[in-house]
Amino acid sequence: VQLVESGGGLVQPGGSLRLSCAASGFSFNDYAIGGYRQAPGKQRELVASITRGGSITNYADSVKGRFTISRDNAENTVYLQMNSLKPEDTAVYFCSVWGIGNYWGQGTQVTVSS
Repeated sequence: VQLVESGGGLVQPGGSLRLSCAASGFSFNDYAIGGYRQAPGKQRELVASITRGGSITNYADSVKGRFTISRDNAENTVYLQMNSLKPEDTAVYFCSVWGIGNYWGQGTQVTVSS
């Protein structure tokens, strides 16, 4: 199992980023995916999730209405579109596959600052 996150960077408050999570080593279509973040000094938190078919998504209250999770099963990739970014969204963002084990990518840094 391999998960590779990308798309992070520095963005001003109110800006947008789209993160990608490229997966390999398992049957991607068969598993739900969770998107997480960890800010300095804080515990890792779940911000969004998507079912294997992509029909059901869930979001943490802190990102609801601003973030959208989606997946392309033909490309084995999950996307996290982040709009109206706030300084408190600053964190390392990760993805994880649910139901296989404890696999994590290296994460991608998102910094929201003026």
